[in-house]
Amino acid sequence: MAANPFDFDMTKFFADFRYKPFDVESVWAAQRRNIEALSQANQAAVEGVQALARRQIELTREAFEGMSSLLRDMAQPSSAEERIAKNTDYVKQMLDKSVSHSREVATIAAKASSEAAEILRKRAAEGLDEFRTIASQTTTAAATAAAAE
Repeated sequence: MAANPFDFDMTKFFADFRYKPFDVESVWAAQRRNIEALSQANQAAVEGVQALARRQIELTREAFEGMSSLLRDMAQPSSAEERIAKNTDYVKQMLDKSVSHSREVATIAAKASSEAAEILRKRAAEGLDEFRTIASQTTTAAATAAAAE
């Protein structure tokens, strides 16, 4: 019967190398932190989308209330000049509100995006520091092993 080619001891396999492999536990721990950071960034993004949706619903409700108010005012008997003046005022108010609301929605979206990006940026910087430390430890261990020979 043929021997199993995958049945070997990795520690014996690497025992003859001058340079030992890196600290696998440290790499796994770093990867877990990467996944946790990604999860936090996703949570921040979801919360931002929810806040944006809530605000857009509020703004839509306000717009419909404004339109309803305008229609009630238009139903009241008045002269053509008064109706034109009310329409003009309403259009001006709606344009001002539209610009203001657009800015507000953009601010909410930008805040959510920047929060998620900051979480990822911070973790990327930490990850590079961790990689540098792991590489340094591996190099130091290899140099120590080489000097011992």
